[in-house]
Amino acid sequence: MFTRLSMPARFVLVAVLIIAAAYLLAQHTAHVFGALPLVFVLLCPLMHLFMHGGHGGHGGTGNRS
Repeated sequence: MFTRLSMPARFVLVAVLIIAAAYLLAQHTAHVFGALPLVFVLLCPLMHLFMHGGHGGHGGTGNRS
């Protein structure tokens, strides 16, 4: 999706995201820091799904002696 955007559109999107992040940190710091533990817990399954591509996942097709 991001690669289909033209260069000016990418610049605007990144600028808006940076402004939104700065606003959230400046005005809603307690909410952002309060949600961090939940965000880390929710990222664990996503990391598990997307980071297991390099070693073949679970199942074990290796040699057993």
